Amino acid sequence: MISSNDFRTGVTVELDGSVWRVVEFLHVKPGKGSAFVRTKLKNVQTGNTVEKTFRAGETVPQANLEKRTMQHTYKDGDEFVFMDMETYEETRMNGESLGDRINFLKEEMEVNVIFWDDRVLEIELPTSVVLEITDTDPGVKGDTATGGTKPATLETGAQVMVPLFISIGEKIKVDTRDGSYLGREN
Repeated sequence: MISSNDFRTGVTVELDGSVWRVVEFLHVKPGKGSAFVRTKLKNVQTGNTVEKTFRAGETVPQANLEKRTMQHTYKDGDEFVFMDMETYEETRMNGESLGDRINFLKEEMEVNVIFWDDRVLEIELPTSVVLEITDTDPGVKGDTATGGTKPATLETGAQVMVPLFISIGEKIKVDTRDGSYLGREN
């Protein structure tokens, strides 16, 4: 159990048989009446968001999430297959439940898979990944890092904006949280 006074961004709670993550919270103490906590919660399974108000000090069940490091081994139709590196058990997730994360997911990449009651909720990618550029406009002499950007397609199919001097075949580092270019990889 967790008190509503202990809510922080990222805390997960169980409500109505689902796991909810606190996205925003605000402790409110009006001049008249008792204090309360106004929250914005996101359903981890469906992605829906709701606003809910709790009395100050009200306790709610905290979700017991288990995080396991797994390797993305291959894609089977619309399903992505992950293997536990210790037990060699396979876990499958459909592409729809992965959302935008599939843009930066490549084979043999290790990710954190989050379980709740032995059900897969989501995956956590590393904050940055190294990917190869498969398609972009050619760079020309005189292009500089501060001169501007152009679109590039990565080996996973994701589109990112890169500096003008980057060319096809180069490996770049990409931030998985927002899809931004971080730099060349040696």
